[in-house]
Amino acid sequence: MRYVVTGGTGFIGRRVVSRLLDTQPDADVWVLVRRPSLGRFEALAAGWGERAKPLVGDLIDADLGLSTEAIAELGDVEHVVHCAAIYDITAAEAEQRAANVDGTRAVIELARRLDATLHHMSSIAVAGDFRGEYTEADFDVGQQLPTPYHQTKFEAELLVRETPGLRYRIYRPAVVVGDSRTGEMDKIDGPYYFFGVLSKLAALPRFTPLVLPDVGRSNIVPVDYVANALVALLHTDGVDGQAFHLIALKTIGLRGIYRGIGATAGLPPLRGSLPRSIAAPVLKVRGRPKVWRNAVTTQLGIPAEILDVVDLAPTFTCEQTQQALRGTGIEVPDFGSYAPALWRYWAEHLDPDRARRDDPAGPLVGKHIVITGASSGIGRASAIAIAERGGCVFALARNGKALDDLVAEIRAGGGQAYAFSCDVTDSASVEHTVKDILGRFDHVDYLVNNAGRSIRRSVVNSTERLHDYERVMAVNYFGAVRMVLALLPHWRERRFGHVVNVSSAGVQANNPKYSAYLPTKAALDAFAQVVATETLSDHITFTNIHMPLVATPMIAPSRRLNPVPAISAEHAAAMVVRGLVDKPTRIDTPVGTLAEAGFYFAPKLSRRILHQLYLGYPDSAAARGIAAPE
Repeated sequence: MRYVVTGGTGFIGRRVVSRLLDTQPDADVWVLVRRPSLGRFEALAAGWGERAKPLVGDLIDADLGLSTEAIAELGDVEHVVHCAAIYDITAAEAEQRAANVDGTRAVIELARRLDATLHHMSSIAVAGDFRGEYTEADFDVGQQLPTPYHQTKFEAELLVRETPGLRYRIYRPAVVVGDSRTGEMDKIDGPYYFFGVLSKLAALPRFTPLVLPDVGRSNIVPVDYVANALVALLHTDGVDGQAFHLIALKTIGLRGIYRGIGATAGLPPLRGSLPRSIAAPVLKVRGRPKVWRNAVTTQLGIPAEILDVVDLAPTFTCEQTQQALRGTGIEVPDFGSYAPALWRYWAEHLDPDRARRDDPAGPLVGKHIVITGASSGIGRASAIAIAERGGCVFALARNGKALDDLVAEIRAGGGQAYAFSCDVTDSASVEHTVKDILGRFDHVDYLVNNAGRSIRRSVVNSTERLHDYERVMAVNYFGAVRMVLALLPHWRERRFGHVVNVSSAGVQANNPKYSAYLPTKAALDAFAQVVATETLSDHITFTNIHMPLVATPMIAPSRRLNPVPAISAEHAAAMVVRGLVDKPTRIDTPVGTLAEAGFYFAPKLSRRILHQLYLGYPDSAAARGIAAPE
């Protein structure tokens, strides 16, 4: 027996293909697949075997992009199973219409040319806002269709029903969730939108007197039931022209979902219920209050469109489906029996905030951390400290030999580290390095912007040295910004990222002779503070460390001319680790804070004190243009 399946690499379709091959030993299945998706088909075909074959085309192309020769090569196809569609209530109307309506029209024509029975995957969404009992024999009952998804699914089913001479069967699944055995799901949809909010309740003590409103009325079915039922109904004799409701026998609301996942998610038990009348106005709100409601729920990860359809209006029946499946052993399971599997899979694979979770063994264990300027000084010490705490270090610098030595030392101690030669002043170098890291290691959790350059020279000796200011800005500011911009799209996709900027306490103190250096750090501080206000909902955060003077090779030319003692690189690394673990907005030192306060409360006195430091600690010989003795 020969079959053509559209959407055969999709969430429902691939399970239909698997079920056909498992239950029909003589089945040959052609899967309509777009050319860019051939790789996905080949991966699935490794498990399907040679009886599954690609049919290269596209749902939105004329005639599905299939030539007359390609259709002729299919031979005597008996069944066309149309699973391809956009099952996303938040998708754009034009996109849904192209796939759901125009695509169905093309599949109908293919079924007619093949003289095959069309098995059309519709949806209970065709019932729209109809209030009352909606049977499998019902279709157009004067209902309103509240979203483009409802509208396009209705129009697609209408095309199937009104095509002359077409043999067809229609399947209307309810809200389809993950596999009832494994929990596997391909995306966040339907009830999954509420999992993120519910997960935050797990932090509450078990004795919390939690109450939830009795809202929401949905019908949920696992994907394996949908696939198994469809394949069984596909081979049932004498049911052409009928529709089948692939639904649960009972609807479920927010409280039912909570109870189903509660124990597995570690949620406090429900202690009571709020009247439906309290929450109903929030769901039915209109005008400006609706805009405010949508703004709040969107930040919680719940699309506004979901709130408008969370209460299912119709009551669905499924007598025809139950009658046809009697004796097959295929029954829809109770939500509570498979809800724990759904939650576990979501928490491990779909939770948008899973990247933010700490490993129980330690907050840096398994984290991927990029450190610029890692070949010496603060960067080197930080890399070692992070690796000792279980972090995976991606060490960046221009000095390849020094990086190799660092990586060897970390690995000798049992840590993980990888060297990447990168010049942060070169956009191409940064872009290549970030792509290399993401391609090899999948993701980056943290960035330590440590690469820096310092010049200690009074401004009177710099009047003909504008290039000093440009060179320092290129590394300290633009280099750091370049790294952030390169990683930002990746972090937005993962909904997590944290940047530790190694700034300077001099930004607070306004140390003289650092007019080339300190403004670059002040600019980086301001950049981080501004960007942090924009990326808050993306969970991308920043820590600015106002680092005191550190004993590193960078300060060697002026070490004896600095008025305060330097801390060790290891001490500085501990501050970097704190920035990664605790993620404060800023880390200051007492001296820096005191200096900053002085400028607020006694600006003239502070300036006079700093002027005395300027007079008392002269420029180095090199800064004054005096060559070092040979």
